[in-house]
Amino acid sequence: MATAAQGPLSLLWGWLWSERFWLPENVSWADLEGPADGYGYPRGRHILSVFPLAAGIFFVRLLFERFIAKPCALCIGIEDSGPYQAQPNAILEKVFISITKYPDKKRLEGLSKQLDWNVRKIQCWFRHRRNQDKPPTLTKFCESMWRFTFYLCIFCYGIRFLWSSPWFWDIRQCWHNYPFQPLSSGLYHYYIMELAFYWSLMFSQFTDIKRKDFLIMFVHHLVTIGLISFSYINNMVRVGTLIMCLHDVSDFLLEAAKLANYAKYQRLCDTLFVIFSAVFMVTRLGIYPFCFSVLFYSTFANRTQEPYCPAFTLACADLLWTLIGPLLPQTVFLARSDPDSEYPAWLASQD
Repeated sequence: MATAAQGPLSLLWGWLWSERFWLPENVSWADLEGPADGYGYPRGRHILSVFPLAAGIFFVRLLFERFIAKPCALCIGIEDSGPYQAQPNAILEKVFISITKYPDKKRLEGLSKQLDWNVRKIQCWFRHRRNQDKPPTLTKFCESMWRFTFYLCIFCYGIRFLWSSPWFWDIRQCWHNYPFQPLSSGLYHYYIMELAFYWSLMFSQFTDIKRKDFLIMFVHHLVTIGLISFSYINNMVRVGTLIMCLHDVSDFLLEAAKLANYAKYQRLCDTLFVIFSAVFMVTRLGIYPFCFSVLFYSTFANRTQEPYCPAFTLACADLLWTLIGPLLPQTVFLARSDPDSEYPAWLASQD
């Protein structure tokens, strides 16, 4: 029975790591064993170092939120207190939990007669009870400040690293002599740090504030981890660094706008959100889908004689951006009206 089960598993494993699927024509995984010195070529086993690093990032985050983010929040006037507690009432609590959190006029009148309360008082009770379940602003501020700090730092590191990289100035260099491109230490650390951060977000999502887009963000983190991992394994790291840097430039602007909103600096929040929206559209609907895909096809994909997976990946990305382009104004409106939502970050990840 074990042998019978091993057959389909071996077949699946062979298909998953098919050289025809992942690599250009006449290139095998054996060709990417790499030189003996330095980092060589990217290997699948390199990714194993991500997990202890992700745990370390999560631990650093806990220290950051407690000793840096929280004092900053208190310094700018964000109170360390929860919302107003609703007056204990068993009947209203049962209605709130079992029936509805937003009672209509008819139900309000019935409860008013049952409790001998006026309708206005019952409406206030339900409003206070709903607010009671909302996370405190201090917690949301600390979470956003951590993400803002990481995105800003990793973006600065990415710019510093890419500034001296030839493919930053000429994207066609991403495919020069591909896939035989040795891995430098700076490139390795950039990739592994980004991947570890998204793994830490994946795990911390279950302990963070539960938002309406929990499932969407879970899928976002899963897809992002998959894209970063597979692009590393098949040595598409040069173009991968450009794409990651392109994403980080708008992510920290979004978190900065959230911080301003939590601190009630409305004018600063509006300004940052306008900047974020402009950068988002330029990078996601301009630089990435057109510049990257056009240069990909013109310099690399046309050299292959057989269908090549990354080429189809970018083709799907172009199609997706064509579909979501008209929806971007609505996305911007949703993000502006609901600062707790991570929807813009999810949208940005779908390339």
